Amino acid sequence: MKTSNPVTRAALGIAALVTIAILANWLISLTPVGNRGQDFTENKIHTLSDGTRSILRELDSPVVIRYYASRSTDYMPEELKLYMRRVDDTLKEYASLSKGKLRIENLDPKPDTDAEDSANLDGITSQPVGSEPIYLGLAISCLDRTTVLPFLNPADETLLEYQLSKAVADVTTPTKPSIGIMSALSLKATPPIVPGQQPQSPGWVIYEQLSQSFDVVPLEMTPAPIDPKKIKVLLLFHPADITPEVEYCIDQYLLAGGTVVACVDPFSVTAQMTQPGNPMMGGGGAPTTSTLPTLLPAWGVTLNTGESLGDPSYATKVSATSSSIAILTLPQSAMPDKKSIITKDLNGLTFVFPGGLTTKSIPGVTTTSLLHTTRNAGFVDITKASRLDPSIARSFKSTNTAYDLALQLSGRFKTAFPNGKPEAKPDAAKKETSPAAVPLKESTSTGNVFIIADVDAFFDRFAYSVQQYGGMKMASPINGNSNFLFNILDQATGSKYLIGSRSRSAIRRPFTVIQDMEAQFNKSVGVKIEEFQAKQHAAEEKLTDLQAQKAKGNELNLSPEQEAEIKKLRAEQVEYARLIREQEKDLRRQKDALGARITLLNVAVMPVFVILVGLGFYIKRRRATRAQ
Repeated sequence: MKTSNPVTRAALGIAALVTIAILANWLISLTPVGNRGQDFTENKIHTLSDGTRSILRELDSPVVIRYYASRSTDYMPEELKLYMRRVDDTLKEYASLSKGKLRIENLDPKPDTDAEDSANLDGITSQPVGSEPIYLGLAISCLDRTTVLPFLNPADETLLEYQLSKAVADVTTPTKPSIGIMSALSLKATPPIVPGQQPQSPGWVIYEQLSQSFDVVPLEMTPAPIDPKKIKVLLLFHPADITPEVEYCIDQYLLAGGTVVACVDPFSVTAQMTQPGNPMMGGGGAPTTSTLPTLLPAWGVTLNTGESLGDPSYATKVSATSSSIAILTLPQSAMPDKKSIITKDLNGLTFVFPGGLTTKSIPGVTTTSLLHTTRNAGFVDITKASRLDPSIARSFKSTNTAYDLALQLSGRFKTAFPNGKPEAKPDAAKKETSPAAVPLKESTSTGNVFIIADVDAFFDRFAYSVQQYGGMKMASPINGNSNFLFNILDQATGSKYLIGSRSRSAIRRPFTVIQDMEAQFNKSVGVKIEEFQAKQHAAEEKLTDLQAQKAKGNELNLSPEQEAEIKKLRAEQVEYARLIREQEKDLRRQKDALGARITLLNVAVMPVFVILVGLGFYIKRRRATRAQ
């Protein structure tokens, strides 16, 4: 029947357009084009990395992801709902890039259903919310291997891609690379004395994560051959009090084709905290200083000892009102090798009382700086630095040298023991049970050494936020420290595809302009403050001596010279206090002015932009109207 009413025809036309739009949107959503979007964030944090794309493109076995999400419950928190949409979109993109090799199974584990039984079998953890359990987890399977993400924490949104890519890589890789760990610290959790109780020491989070990604082989700090065919990478983690015999074993391992990652430290606050009697901090009682006294010079590397490295340009806030120049927050500008996949996407590393590395050229060995300070760096007293004494910033003197904090050495190394194996001490000597191997004098192939001048950067307190979420202990990186170490290990073991996705985890952007203001303030008035403090201390000592004489029964008669000196010191105290207040007021005024400019830009730029665009359209239309 033909419709002639214009209103009816218009209504039918609108309905047809709406239907076409809905169907077209649905059809497009089923294709890769429909799952694409534009990412306008800095560093493209919502775009899958090239490493993830490579992992998905190279899949040669089918992968199944069982996605457990409580979609029908009324108790799902809004935060989890929003995060669930993010997971949905990410999984769709994974499936699209895999070209059919990766399949998603969406399951809603309602109470007393097969989906709930499947979630329990896969080890997916529910979180009690209201009167119903809430599920949001993944089980990734390939053939007979399964990796489980029991609960996806919204706080770890920037880690989602890495967790997924790592899980896919784990189930599609038959064996894990092996790394040997040699340390003077107790990294592994110590089991409880009585079963069922808390462990004697909880162990380091980074050790637990290393055990998940690699086949970790604990090595004692005793002389024993290390086979590079069995140990892919040797990780030296605070090798305090290392002996020449052990260094010789490391030397021969490197020359035989092994890779060494050495974390050394002129002062480890973690080792200080883990002295005996403090089992909750991990135990150990290792010396606070670690180095490689024979190997480092042979590699052309020098590490300072007895002092901590400081840099006002990278000072870290330790409280609302103070910063520490010996705790360094390192931005992307501190990573000079822009082509390195280890540091390419990292930001916001935090090094705690680190050492400074300097290098000299060694024939056949290429040295690459991975992390370094600015030329404002210098050394500070380690005792004052560990107490967070603010006076170190005032008395700080720059050496006008940029020091390395992490290095990569690559090439054909020569032995650090040209005279052969060092003789063991008499009390440590053992009878030879087998013929000694012929010592290597130089590398049989290209070797790699990574040196990091800090150990504390990887301790739980300085690298992770450990929280209880729904009855589970969950650790989230608070900076790029753990990612930095994992990136090195991934490159050394050949797992380079995971680096791009991991490096997205923590992005910290310090206010470097304000830090420069504070550094300039300390430089301008620091010397005067130190001078005042010295005079004040001298005056206190004089008054203490006079009080001691009075206590012995002598009369306390101050000479005119003493009274004049005290009066002078008090006048200087008032003058310096006034000077400091004026300088601090000026610093606050500069900060407030900067904050006002930033606020003005944030508030005014967009309205001004809209007004200008509107004026442009208005002028254009006026001109068009006049032309007609």
